[in-house]
Amino acid sequence: MKVLNLVFILFLIVGCRNVNGATPPVDLIIADGLVVSMDDGMTILEHGSVVVDRGVIVAIGPSASMEKRYTAAQNIDAAGKVIMPGLVNTHTHAAMTLFRGLADDLPLDTWLTKHIWPAEAQFITAASVRTGANLALAEMIRSGTTTFSDMYFFADELAQASKKAGVRAVVAQAVLDFPTPDSKSPEESFTTIEKLASKWNNDPLITIAVGPHSPYTCSPDTLKSAKKLADALGLPLSIHVAETREEVSDITVKYGVPPFEHLDHLGFFGGTVIVAHAVYPTAGEIRLMAERRVGVAHNPESNMKLASGVAPVPEMLRAGIAVGLGTDGAASNNNLDMFKEMNAAALLQKVSRLDPTAMSARDTVKAATIGGAKALGLEKRIGSLEEGKRADLIVIDLNSPHLIPLYNVYSQLVYAAHGTDVETVIINGKVVMKNRKLLTLDEEMVMQEARKLALKIVESNSVAGVP
Repeated sequence: MKVLNLVFILFLIVGCRNVNGATPPVDLIIADGLVVSMDDGMTILEHGSVVVDRGVIVAIGPSASMEKRYTAAQNIDAAGKVIMPGLVNTHTHAAMTLFRGLADDLPLDTWLTKHIWPAEAQFITAASVRTGANLALAEMIRSGTTTFSDMYFFADELAQASKKAGVRAVVAQAVLDFPTPDSKSPEESFTTIEKLASKWNNDPLITIAVGPHSPYTCSPDTLKSAKKLADALGLPLSIHVAETREEVSDITVKYGVPPFEHLDHLGFFGGTVIVAHAVYPTAGEIRLMAERRVGVAHNPESNMKLASGVAPVPEMLRAGIAVGLGTDGAASNNNLDMFKEMNAAALLQKVSRLDPTAMSARDTVKAATIGGAKALGLEKRIGSLEEGKRADLIVIDLNSPHLIPLYNVYSQLVYAAHGTDVETVIINGKVVMKNRKLLTLDEEMVMQEARKLALKIVESNSVAGVP
């Protein structure tokens, strides 16, 4: 008994240290890189290391110090590279990778009603959503996206694909007033959402959301029902609002107020509401969005390609609105590369205002990381490299001619870097891409399945827009 007591006392003294005085091995150390934290102080650390254990960042500091304090089961050498938070794509329709290039250079209304909706009616099934989602996931991982927010049909297929690929996702089941590929009515969509919320409750990677498509495709009753369901289940709401002048005009004529005021009159805001586009809010609506803590998913490339307009991002940021960046679907972008989105976001504000200071590189990187996390209501978990947050991070190789020399890392990320410069991707502490090799997806099989489905779409003569 005395021997046992002595052992117990020694255990209390040493804690969890081993006989050599070192702490037990952690899961992973990303060592000796340029750490771009995106924390409140915008801390940048040269020759820094990020220590990860059980999916959580447990320490960040100078590499020399971290080496003395920790040993790891896995080490990643980031010398000469950037270590930063994974990018957050706040708005996409992942499975629409299947329609990439299907109907380009068209106005939004024509593109949507004459081409995309007919194609979806014919080709979107649970199986095709799985195929398109896997293609999107491979593209997003390769270009450094670790979290994305999606709205589409057959949401469970996307959730399963994302979970298997190890990618964090906010998955909204789309709700419209007319029949869709997976629902005959809004009520059927709401029933699906209830089942999904139960199935994915407390999942570490998947968050289910309610996705009423827009104020012009959902009646006031549908919008109020969506809000009621989201509140009852504690789910985020995802919706398209004020994407075009025509939409704003139509809503104003029909309801007597512009879209954001219309939604506010319905009691739609409160809780986590993710609004895609917000190209045409009035000054009063910007104040309203700030008061209601609405998160905005800004989609500059899609807005440019469809000639929708230029969202007043600087005004929204000054009002204190959480603004993130989104790619929108690959049918209207036509890629899911958030590095391209950062570049477009900054340049669009500058040229549209003839003001080179309109949106800085630093603010743009914030929108792609912690700003996006705030827009999705996930800022306590992701978006910056801080102790206690989930380990969602990427490593970017700087050893390329287009990234040399390096004077300002934010400028380099926005104006010079490409998605292909991402070398390693870690999500929830798990390495999902290392040295440009995907570890959670069979990339060749994913592309092969997408090509097969694309051939069927091309061979169909009933889908407008297919050459």
